Amino acid sequence: MSAPTVIPVATAAPYDVVVGHGVLDRLPGLLPAGVQRVAIVCPESLEDLLEPLADLLDGYEVVVLQVPDGEESKDWEVAAACWEGLGEEGFTRSDAVVTLGGGATTDLGGFVAATWLRGVAVVHVPTTLLAMVDAAVGGKTGINTPAGKNLVGSFHEPAGVLCDLALLATLPREELVAGLGEVIKCGFIADPRILELVEETEPADLTADSPVLRELVERSVAVKAAVVAGDLKEKGGVDGHPGREALNYGHTLAHAIEKATGYGIRHGEAVAIGCVYVAELAARAGELSPELVARHRAAFGRVGLPTSWSGASFDDLLATMRVDKKSRGNQLRFVVLEDLAKPVVLAGPSEEDLRAAYAALAGS
Repeated sequence: MSAPTVIPVATAAPYDVVVGHGVLDRLPGLLPAGVQRVAIVCPESLEDLLEPLADLLDGYEVVVLQVPDGEESKDWEVAAACWEGLGEEGFTRSDAVVTLGGGATTDLGGFVAATWLRGVAVVHVPTTLLAMVDAAVGGKTGINTPAGKNLVGSFHEPAGVLCDLALLATLPREELVAGLGEVIKCGFIADPRILELVEETEPADLTADSPVLRELVERSVAVKAAVVAGDLKEKGGVDGHPGREALNYGHTLAHAIEKATGYGIRHGEAVAIGCVYVAELAARAGELSPELVARHRAAFGRVGLPTSWSGASFDDLLATMRVDKKSRGNQLRFVVLEDLAKPVVLAGPSEEDLRAAYAALAGS
């Protein structure tokens, strides 16, 4: 078994992302010195992983905060129950939270840590591919509201992230495929080698023990680490680069689709659809070549992700997109590509182009 890869995230509060197989025993080393109590935020479906994880925390007082599975956990009432649990156990600023689960769990647990006593340490142990390459890295935390996804949240960097690829061995295939949506997105916005690996590898060979999957995880984490190090709070990049907003490629429509379906679609699937949509939009705005639009459809479709969708009226989706975090006043803003690995912000696209891109998405 090869040694773990340590990817530093060089923000104002630097931390490491550890990637490898069988690396859970590194968890205590990621906790800050002086921690006495650890609260593990974990969904009901991962109960079997709790005992071995708690065993690794011998010497700490361990409390389990069990939460619902998936997006149902990203609710203010669930967050409030976690706060009550921390209060009952007397958690102080010198204690820590550990999240164990997918992206919804890391979002919720990170938000609870960010808001308890105005911030306690959190270490993420993501158990899905999507959480490893996206949600657990970067310090974004949040919960959902009836108005949309992740509209209430905080920036709160973790003390560390532990990506044990062995945990992916029991992940349902459709969940692993969904995680590839965020991986392929990283290829389009920053690292074309990711696309080449996807195009060169038989999709069935992308398994938990695959060296290629490990490289895809490491490259995706490296993309996110580099972007957030330069623009943690989405204030904008330099020389026309959208900064951290680039990571939201495809997400404006994706979040609207998730809301429209009552979160019945996986996030990575929605991101794939959203990326194809903004590729079509960029082509109509004169930013992107037809060849790169076609490459979007081919790359996402190759691994089994959807590249077309027509499950809601465009008017309903448009209303949701107008409250997207990237919008400014009444002006919609989308991250698009002007070329491979060259993201830019498209501000105020015409409604004609918006609707035409959706028609192309629905009709493909």
